[in-house]
Amino acid sequence: MSIYGLRNMKGNVLICVTANPRFFPDCSKDPKSFSANVPARNSAPVSFRGLAQGTYAISLLHDENGNGKMDMAVFIPKEGFGFSRNPAIVTGPPKFKAAAFPIDAAEVSQRVKMKYML
Repeated sequence: MSIYGLRNMKGNVLICVTANPRFFPDCSKDPKSFSANVPARNSAPVSFRGLAQGTYAISLLHDENGNGKMDMAVFIPKEGFGFSRNPAIVTGPPKFKAAAFPIDAAEVSQRVKMKYML
């Protein structure tokens, strides 16, 4: 997976990969999820090995201040985010289906663009 559009190299990029729609976009409570916390300056490319065939979705958070969570201003994210397949964002995060992609080959690549609201 490659990440582009980071507005700066501060903090970390939190990456979460899940096959379970119930745990998307925050898959931290999914025991079968794959996650990574990489420094923003080293964020591309990122690889996950050992994913079984299936349908997955990826969510990203540019945790600029390193506190491990999405900071909000009223109901607007202050930090960047991104999703596999780069679905349009209207209000709130996309549904699993909008970000889902199949893994049915040895290597699958996603290119995720970070989005910033503020």
